[in-house]
Amino acid sequence: MVASHDSGIELYVRNKYLASMCTWQAERTVVCIHGSVYPGHAMYDIPLEGFSWMDYLAAHGYDVYVLDIRGYGRSTRPAEMLLDPNHNSAIVDGETAVRDISAVVDFVLARRQISRLALIGWSWGTTLAGRYTTENLEKVERLVFLGPIWFQVPALPDPYPDKIPAYRILKRDRALARWLTGVPNHKREQILPPDWSQAVLDAIWSSDPLGATADPRFIRVPNGASKDWRNYWLAGKPFYDPAEILAPVLLVQAEWDAETPPYMGRTLFPLLVNSRRKQSICFGEGTHLPTFERNRLNIFAAIQTFLDGSR
Repeated sequence: MVASHDSGIELYVRNKYLASMCTWQAERTVVCIHGSVYPGHAMYDIPLEGFSWMDYLAAHGYDVYVLDIRGYGRSTRPAEMLLDPNHNSAIVDGETAVRDISAVVDFVLARRQISRLALIGWSWGTTLAGRYTTENLEKVERLVFLGPIWFQVPALPDPYPDKIPAYRILKRDRALARWLTGVPNHKREQILPPDWSQAVLDAIWSSDPLGATADPRFIRVPNGASKDWRNYWLAGKPFYDPAEILAPVLLVQAEWDAETPPYMGRTLFPLLVNSRRKQSICFGEGTHLPTFERNRLNIFAAIQTFLDGSR
C-alpha cells in the first residue's frame, strides 16, 4: 500500500521482477495503468495458461508495477462509495487519477533510485498516462497506449441527464456480451475460450471487497471518467495535448474494439508530432481486452519489442 498525495487514501501497488535482478534501470522499469472500469491488478495480472501479462514483462527482465487507482480494486474506496451513489457527484476524475499515478511513480523512482520509467496505459489509462507525461516530461522514458481514447465520431450522447452519480454498480451478467460486442458469432469461441473468460470475470468480480461477498456479486466503479467525458471530450477539449509528448510512443489497437475503435488511434497518431519515435499497430481479430484472447502473445511480443527497442 502506497500513500497517495491525499490524506487517508492508500493505493494498492503490485510489483513483480525476476529473483535474479539486482540492479535497477529506468529502461527496464514500467508502471501499468488501468482503464475506467476494471482495476489494474486484475487487468494486468490474471494468469491464463500459467502466466499473466505482468509475468511476461517480468520474465523479460522488467521491474513491473501495477496500481489500482483509488476507488478501484484493493485501493482505498472514497467514503462516497459507502453511500447511495446519487447522494454525491462523480468521484475519481482524471485529475484525481493522475495525482494517484504521480504518487506511485514517485514511489517507484525513489525506491529504485532512478529518474524515469515507462508507462503502459489501457483505455482511460491512455489519457491518464498522456496527461501525466505532458506534466512530467523528464520522468517518462516511453509510452504504450493500448486501446487509445480520442474524440468519438459521432459523439455519443451524455448518458446522464444532469448530475453524474458518484459511482455505478456493475453486475456480471452483461459483461461477456459487452466484451464481445462486434465480434462475429462464429469467431467468439475462437478468440476467447470459455474457460479464459470465466477466469477473467471471476477475478474482476472478486476485486470489490463489498461486492465479492454479495449474491450476485457486483463491483462498484467510480464515475469520474464519465465526468471527464462530459467536461473534456464532449466539450471538444482533449484531456491532454499529444504535441507536448516527447517520449517514444506505441499505439496498440484491435480490429473489433467497440470501446476505443481503431479510428481513434489513427486520429491520434499524427498529432504526436514531437514524439522521438512513434509507432502504431492494429491487430486483427481482437476486442478491447485483447490481452485475454488467443492473440495475446502477439500483442505481448509487439509491445515488448517496442519497450526493448533503441532509445
